[in-house]
Amino acid sequence: MTGPAARGDVVSVDAVQVVGEHVYWIEGRAHGDVLVRSRGSAGVEDVLAPGVTVASSVHEYGGGAYLATDDALWFVRADDQQIWSATRAGLRPVTAPPHHGQNRYADLRLSASGLLVAVRERHHQAAVSNELVMLPADGSAAPWPVAQGWDFYSFPRPSPDGRLLAWTTWRHPLMPWDGTWLWVAEIGKDGTLGAARHLAGGAEESVFQPEWGPGGVLHFVSDRTGWWDLYACPPHGDIVSLVHLESADLGTAQWEFGYSTYAFLDNDRIALLAHHGGTTQLNIWDSRCPEVRAVELPYTSIKPYLAAYSRGVAMIGASPDRAPAVIVTDIDNGKSRVLSAATEVAPAWQAPNPEVADIPARNGGRVYATLYRPRPGKGLAPVPVVVRAHPGPTSNAPLRLDPWVQFFIGHGFAVLDVDYRGSTGYGRAYRNALRGQWGVLDVSDCVDAVQAVGHDGSVDLARVVISGASAGGYTALRAATTTTTFRAATVRSAIVDPALWRRAAPKFQSHHADLLLGPTDTWQSRSVLRTGITTHCPILALHGDRDTITPLHQVHQLVAALGDQASLVVYPGEGHGLSHPHNIEHATQAELAHYRAALDSSVLGGRD
Repeated sequence: MTGPAARGDVVSVDAVQVVGEHVYWIEGRAHGDVLVRSRGSAGVEDVLAPGVTVASSVHEYGGGAYLATDDALWFVRADDQQIWSATRAGLRPVTAPPHHGQNRYADLRLSASGLLVAVRERHHQAAVSNELVMLPADGSAAPWPVAQGWDFYSFPRPSPDGRLLAWTTWRHPLMPWDGTWLWVAEIGKDGTLGAARHLAGGAEESVFQPEWGPGGVLHFVSDRTGWWDLYACPPHGDIVSLVHLESADLGTAQWEFGYSTYAFLDNDRIALLAHHGGTTQLNIWDSRCPEVRAVELPYTSIKPYLAAYSRGVAMIGASPDRAPAVIVTDIDNGKSRVLSAATEVAPAWQAPNPEVADIPARNGGRVYATLYRPRPGKGLAPVPVVVRAHPGPTSNAPLRLDPWVQFFIGHGFAVLDVDYRGSTGYGRAYRNALRGQWGVLDVSDCVDAVQAVGHDGSVDLARVVISGASAGGYTALRAATTTTTFRAATVRSAIVDPALWRRAAPKFQSHHADLLLGPTDTWQSRSVLRTGITTHCPILALHGDRDTITPLHQVHQLVAALGDQASLVVYPGEGHGLSHPHNIEHATQAELAHYRAALDSSVLGGRD
């Protein structure tokens, strides 16, 4: 084990696990994702040798890249995508690269019999297949498939006694938040599975995070009521509804492996994360009490990586004045302790003061948004406003400290985060409202939201700009080319043509556009690369040259088609989204300069 890491270069924290008194998590640093752990009063240490980074590339978004136990650690090494083990004897590979193509692994779990189970994604020539595999934990034999035939697999979870395996599947054109199937099968002594039994889920029901309780009862989250609720499935019994919270989701959109929105404190109590849009509440369900108890914490946003320890939970919490940090909370006395020293609390005079709005939209719908106003003295009222469309598009704008928001309100802008229809945290019907309407309803929701917050004259509706990343970038491009509301647009890693994106996207997202766009005869009209495309405002595109979700050549096509109304900044070595702190800073400064060039900079205020 190495000594304490330098804390200053940590840009993200994710993937919390608890083993005994140790809390593990992954820190995103400039050179890659590093696995660390807390050792109580001894502080925080890097778990692996310098230069060994941990990341899975299954589905390109990864997640579920390590499994810690009392005696050993298994992890997916970022540079070769193979499973490795770390013990007192050192590091050793558990799987080997194939002779042709590439195998990738994610969502590692250990059964009582000593077998690892994982999701494997196989790449051979142009074909990609997904399956569940098992293998000896010591790597003494090659992995063998135990479940095949579906487009996707996730959440392989062995029962505590090692007799059963639960997992979920789904198929094109569905995404996991659209429809998934939950299965259970017996694990044979030879490491194969018996006949699979379908327990829940389907094309119109999303099942999330099957998990076995300490007593051997299978639990899972399902949105069969229209909200992601918690259920239990006792052996040889009917499925039982345990927790339904009004207007709250107990699950989330499964973009990565390893998500956890509930954790078992003991056989009677379960810690739960309840999401309402970008706000998250920690709750405790107790089989001995009729009511779910809310835990009062100073955190408004909690990432879906909840883990339990002997007296409470470990989680990643944030708020409008606190960046995400790894925290342990004692459930009984309510005391919390921050483990990640990288977290900095914003001074009170810098912290944004968000205003959450429930806004009527056209067609009788509702739109949810969060408005951040510039600090007093940073510009003349009414102030210009940046409308931000979140990525996904099945995501939301978390209510937490965001350096990008701080930057723009510090330069005299208001920032409006719009949870347009299609966003998570508002139930299944709100998510499904974007089906067939992508590039239309999300755009109109952004327009309606800014018009609503501007009715009191506090923001200048003549000086509105829009920003978006990935799918949010597509929304921003559609807004710039189909409306006259915005004076400028900035897009990061943007999707520019859904049909081209569908062909170029990795398998996980290759049919994502099908439900979002509807019939194929509408696809051409939704493209921002269609013949004769024009923009009503200047567009700045920021893009990594290694982006596999939206290849760079598509953005080059867009810029060429728009001529002098569009400009492009390319970031070498960056993928889908910027990760290097220097590039993030440069992109933010370029975005500010773009808006100042499009607006009357003499009345913007703020500092240079």
